[in-house]
Formats: sequence, C-alpha cells, structure tokens
Amino acid sequence: MKKILIIDDEKNIRFLLSSILKDEGYETLEASCVSDSELLIDEHFFDLAIIDISLDDKKKDGIFLLKKIKKLNNNLPVIMISGHATIQIAVDSMKLGAYEFLEKPFNKDRLLNFVKRALEAFELKIENKNLNQIIFDTYDLIGESPEIKKVKDTIKKISTTDVRVLINGPSGSGKELVARTIHKNSSRKDFPFVVCNGALLNPETFDSELFGVIKQDGTIIKGFFEKAHKGTLLIDNVSDIPLDTQAKILRVLTEQKFHRVNDEREIYTDARVLCTSTNNLRNEIDNGNFREDFFQRISVVSIDLPSLKNRYTDIPLLLDYFNQKISKNLGKKVIKLKSNYTNLYKHSWLGNVRELRNLVERTLILCDGDEKKFNKIINDNIKNIESNSSSFLNLDSPLKLAREQFEREYLSHQLKKNGLNISKTAEKIGMERSALHRKLTSLGIVYK
Repeated sequence: MKKILIIDDEKNIRFLLSSILKDEGYETLEASCVSDSELLIDEHFFDLAIIDISLDDKKKDGIFLLKKIKKLNNNLPVIMISGHATIQIAVDSMKLGAYEFLEKPFNKDRLLNFVKRALEAFELKIENKNLNQIIFDTYDLIGESPEIKKVKDTIKKISTTDVRVLINGPSGSGKELVARTIHKNSSRKDFPFVVCNGALLNPETFDSELFGVIKQDGTIIKGFFEKAHKGTLLIDNVSDIPLDTQAKILRVLTEQKFHRVNDEREIYTDARVLCTSTNNLRNEIDNGNFREDFFQRISVVSIDLPSLKNRYTDIPLLLDYFNQKISKNLGKKVIKLKSNYTNLYKHSWLGNVRELRNLVERTLILCDGDEKKFNKIINDNIKNIESNSSSFLNLDSPLKLAREQFEREYLSHQLKKNGLNISKTAEKIGMERSALHRKLTSLGIVYK
C-alpha cells in the first residue's frame, strides 16, 4: 500500500485530503506544522508528499520542506498546494522539483490523477535505475547455441552503424539486453540510452511524452526523442503504440525533426532508434493494428531471440554465469556447481532467461553457500512451478518468496480466465493496466 504524507496547517484540508486518498486505497500520514513535518521527512517512510506552501513557520514554509525532501531523495514525488500562491511561486516550486502544483480549492479527480501519475513515474524511475545498474552495467549476452551465435554475429555487424533494428522475442528472452549491447558497442556509447515503453505511454499525453512540451509558464519538458539526442532511443513493446502515434513517429524518423507540444520551433533529433516486440508484427499488420510503412522503417535489420526452451544447451552456461555474477552482487562466496540439474532441462521456462536468473538469485539467497542445498532448492522450485497447483505456495517460504509465488500463480490464472487480455484482467482484479504490465514482466509471466 502506497503511503502519502500530507502537510497542511488547516485541519479540514488535511481531513479532506486524507479521506479522498484513503477511499482510493492509499495510506496517509499527516502533519500540521513544520517541526512535525521535518521529523516525518527524516524518517522517510512515504512514497509521495502533498505540501501546502504556507505553514505555521514564516521562515520555513512548504518550499523549505520541498527542498529538504529533494535533498534526501531527488526522485521522491511532491505535489505542492496553495490557496494564495502567485504564479511565480508555482513556477519556482516546479523548478525545485515539485511534480505538480495544485490550487485550492482543488478538483478531486485532478488531485487523484496527479497522485496516480506521480506514483507511477516514481516507480518507473526506480525500475529504470535498477535496470540500468544491473542489466546495463553488469549482464552480458550469454550462450553458444547456434541461435545465440547468430544474434551475436548480427550485433557485431550492426553496432558500428546507425541502422534501425527490430528485436523480436518472447518476454524475458533478453530483448532490452540486446539493445543495450548494441548501444554499448556503438559510437554513441558515451551518449544517453533512453527507454520508451510503448505499453506504458499515457494515451492522453503521447505527444508530450515522445516529443516534449512547453507548459503555460514556459517550462520546457523534454520528450524521449530529445532526451536521446546523439544517443539511442529504445522503443520497447512497439506493437502497443496506437496507429496515429505510429504515423507521428514515422514522420520523425523520415524528417529527423519534430515540434514540442505548444511550440512552433523545429527540434532536430539525431537519435538511433531500436524497437522491440513480443508480438509478430506481420500478423499485427494483417489485423490492421500496425502500419506497414512504419514496420519497414523500424526493421531495416531484424534480430529474432529464441525462447530458452529452444536453446537448452545454453542453460549450463547461463546457470554458471548467473551464479558468478549474482554471488558477486550479493557479496557471497561463489558456489562450485557440480550437480546435474536434470529438472532445468525438463522445465518449460515460460519466463525464459529472466525466470532462470530470478530462480538462481532466490536460490543463492536461501542456500547459505551450500552446493547440495542449492541443488535441492533449484529442483524443488522447478517441481513446484511445474505442479501448477495450490500446493505451489510453500507456507514455510520467506515472505518475499511466498508472495512472489502466489502472485505468479494468481496472475497466470486471471490472465487465462480473461483470455490473456491485459486490459480486461487489470479491470477484473482492480489494478492499473500499466502497473499490471510491470508486475507481469517482473514475474516473468508470458502473456502474448
């Protein structure tokens, strides 16, 4: 449950905000003065703060608290509110890192929209930071199977060019890792690698997110294309982008320029574009869901990643590699693996390489450096997954592992029940579509 800190010296405003947020399933903390607020901020046990500009201390107002929060965690979202603030104060708060500014009396729907978007943006920043640190800086493309050798050979040939690449493959097979490998071996490696997830773009703000926007106060918000200038832009899950937006991206790829929203100036972009898809885009074109001309632009070269079940010979290499890398990351002694993990070859690996990596990480945490225990935990986990029954949930497991096991089984059941339809599943279980997409990806659940 997300926890939201409310700071306002008016009791009725705190009560109203708290009631609205609690009705939506959020947990709230309240503070009426600066001194109490500072104590709560120092504890840092909240996911978002809503702060009034004017408080009880004339020397320390809401702006002071905003600066304090940003100093502790620059990514933590803060929404500023006020009934008497000037436009300049609103502009200043945004420049200092506030996510949004809301005037009193505020609209309930507008408030909840800001809160939802701020929390999702915060979660994405954390995910991106973790991915950048773990995948980009640490992991390599591992395998000696004919399929992976072909992929490596293609990467070697195209990395030094600016050719556009479409990377196809099932969820968890390493599509983003391939894109990052291309970037790391290109002449653009010292410039940004920017990820735009097509499945997470807000339908109401596609243009702003992709091309940027100039707000009414003159603030410039850069879009994905501008952020990736001189570097690489990865459009992940490109099949989820609507047709009209595909047309706009196609125009940018053709002309290499675009306009920010509310701006007449042309912005030149020099970003190499890579795309990934779990769907067969040829089928999407036949079904009228994808543009043929857009497909031709983004797939000058195509890389097809196989599922792990089609490259079983790479499992020992991957197992050893993840054992070495994850042990180092966890600060644990590397286990010398000698056993024959028969169950690893029998397993269907619906989550592909990501599922294997997660399994190795869980096992290394639980086995206490014992190779026999490692072997037992690995095989027990595989047996539990394959059983696909209620006995899958081991009540003796650590809480984190038990929760992950339950979530995987529960969401897999709900997806099948709703015909693998993400939107329908999200609605039925009371979850945001974008949040469900991220959860499925983290659990290695294939749904396309």
